[in-house]
Order: sequence, then C-alpha cells, then structure tokens
Amino acid sequence: MGAQLRVYKRRIRSVTATKKITKAMEMISASRIVKAQRAVAASTPYADELTRAVTAVATRSNAKHPLTTENPQAKTAAVLLVTADRGLAGGYSTNAIKQATTLSARLRAEGKDVVTYIVGRKGVQYYGFRNLPVAASWTGFSDKPTYGDAKAVAADLIEAFTAETGGVDELHLVSTKFESMLTQTAVEARLLPLKLDEVQLSDSKAATAEIFPLYDFEPSAEGVLDALLPRYVESRIYNALLQSAASEHAARRRAMKSATDNAQELIKALTRLANSARQAEITQEISEIIGGANALADANAGSE
Repeated sequence: MGAQLRVYKRRIRSVTATKKITKAMEMISASRIVKAQRAVAASTPYADELTRAVTAVATRSNAKHPLTTENPQAKTAAVLLVTADRGLAGGYSTNAIKQATTLSARLRAEGKDVVTYIVGRKGVQYYGFRNLPVAASWTGFSDKPTYGDAKAVAADLIEAFTAETGGVDELHLVSTKFESMLTQTAVEARLLPLKLDEVQLSDSKAATAEIFPLYDFEPSAEGVLDALLPRYVESRIYNALLQSAASEHAARRRAMKSATDNAQELIKALTRLANSARQAEITQEISEIIGGANALADANAGSE
C-alpha cells in the first residue's frame, strides 16, 4: 500500500470516529429537548399567574415598594447573563454574550455602572479571558436547571437590589428564548423595578390588558408585595433558565447534525481520493509489469 493511500485511510478512520461521536451527541440532545420543553410548558403558567398577581397588587393599591418604584436617579444596573456550561452548541452562548454586551453598552451610555452576574461556564470563561469584572457566577446546571438553582441566583440579585448601600438600582436579564427547534433568540428584559405598564406574559398578552377586580389586602399591600415579588423574580429567572436550557439542547442538536453531515461528506470525498490513489497504484504496478515483461522479451530476442 502506498504512502498516499495510507494517509487517506487513516483520515477516513479518524473522521468516521468523529462522526460517531457527533451522531451520539445529536441523539442525546434530541432526547433532552423533549424534557426541556415539558419543563418550560409546566413552569410558564405559574410564572404568568404570579406576574398577574404582582401586577394586580401593584396597580390596585397605592403601595410604594422598592421593587416596583422607579428610581429617576438610577446609577447602577445589574445584568444577569445566562450561557451554557458546555460548548458544541453553535452560536448559542455567543449570541447571548453579544446581547449582554449590547445591553451593557446602552446602560453605560445612560450613565449607569453595570454589574455583571453570569450563569454558565462559557460566559464566565469569556469574561475571565478578557479580565472583565463579574460580581457572581453560577455553573453546573445550565442544561438541567432546577427551581433551587433559580432561587439561589435570585437571592443574590434581590439582596443586591434591596441593599441600603452598595447595591444596584436595576436588574436586567439576558437569556435565550426557545421559539422552535430551528429558532432560538437571545432576549433581554428588565426584571426590577417592575414596569407595570410593560409587563409581558409568556403568551405575549399584556398584563395591563386585563380588567382586575377590587382587592382588599391583608395585612397590607406592602406585606403582600414583600411576599410576592421575590417569588416573581425567582419564577422569571427559573423560566428563563428553562427556556435557555431548551435552546441550548436545540442549538447543540443542530450543530451536531451539521457536524455529522459534514463528516459524512468528508468521508465520501476522502473515499473518492483513496480510490483514485489506489487506482493510480494499480495502474503503475501494471505498467511496471508490462515494462518488465517487454524488457525481458527484448533481452531474450537479443540473445537468440
């Protein structure tokens, strides 16, 4: 076997092994998308109803609460960025990071300092490589978040928002919305203070479009808001984590399918080159045999 043919066969074996890996990852991501979609569908009604409840309390009372009161002199804004823990998901994490970068630039243009919080190793690595400051980070659950994870993230953010000194005046969230198996969009939203006239539910119906009945609050509207608003932040972050997890699986499945298809095409191309090299070797061997036979025949004729 010639050297060129050995090189082609070695590359074919290598690409075939890679194809098996990408195909397996594609199938794993495809199986996990179904569970992630179910989790999103299960959490969305709770988040929507909690949003309606918070909106009802805030709009049906004269309560002044720090989580719903706009600060006209806001100086500091927190940005929570949700990325993936692992790569091989196409532009999933990159798109979210770009969205967060754009949001941070816009907030700085408004004269606000930006404090960054990150979920996912890819975001942590991006900011760490560029020596950008990060207030806090969480990793290890981007592909399968739980409500406990969302609660831990929300606790630090609410603490920073309600701090008397050294806290933040606004809380923004950058995540990826799962729209379909082919479309996942990086989105941003301001969680706190709550914009009552811009609250959007997951089904895209504005909360202000509803007609609320009259309410009596016990012990007070402020007490109800104290109890509801942290749950509201937790539910919104949890829903965003689930949407991002479903988007991550979909993006990884699409990326792995593309890698598998490319590997298959590369195997076909290498196989054709290997066949050509093998045919060239056979042709050369035949030519050498014929040349040797002719030389032997000429030598015999001369001796006679």
